[in-house]
Amino acid sequence: MQPTFIASIRAVRRFALAAAIAGLCAAPAWAGGLDSLAQFVKDTRFGKATFTQVVTAPPKQGQKAHEKTSTGTFEFQRPGKFRFHYQKPFEQTIVADGQTLWLYDVDLKQVTARKQEQVLGSTPAAIVAAASDLKALEKDFQLEGEPDQGGLQWVKATPKARDTQIQSVRVGFKPADGGATLAALDITDSFGQRSVLTFSDFQGNAALPASTFDFKPPPGVDVIRN
Repeated sequence: MQPTFIASIRAVRRFALAAAIAGLCAAPAWAGGLDSLAQFVKDTRFGKATFTQVVTAPPKQGQKAHEKTSTGTFEFQRPGKFRFHYQKPFEQTIVADGQTLWLYDVDLKQVTARKQEQVLGSTPAAIVAAASDLKALEKDFQLEGEPDQGGLQWVKATPKARDTQIQSVRVGFKPADGGATLAALDITDSFGQRSVLTFSDFQGNAALPASTFDFKPPPGVDVIRN
């Protein structure tokens, strides 16, 4: 009985040691996303990229999930300026100029204008373009490092506000010499709809014209101010 008991104790100790080692090995991978986010927010003051966005609506009973794919370009400048220009399949422009968020739907010939401070606090744009440091992000989001996946380092950001339409945002970074590169945003809203933006040709701290974030409603369009 005694040898068996001792062997069992030794087995438990070996298991505990292996688990501890595994935990130590896993910690840097989980922390990598948070480190990359902190570095990105601190060091990448402006940049540009092209993107592909796939929006997947939750499937209805007995039906397959429906996907919509869009492509376009993205530019940003901290703090609080960015431009999304959707080119296909429908042209649409979203511009934040530091004061106002503009949404221009070309087909509808309609512009919607809202004050940035009212709408950007707990949105993916706040993570990518608005916050000046990690502490500023932590005021609006609960941040958690996630295991590396698909060659990317991931952070999950959950809005602290309960009235937001965003359920969670996962941000993926590609490790690179000289700093992390923004690679993906995986957004789930409160209705279960998922939107995945994949960035390519990302250029951090690339020179941008001063007019990049200027927006004036084109003549003849309806302007709605909220």
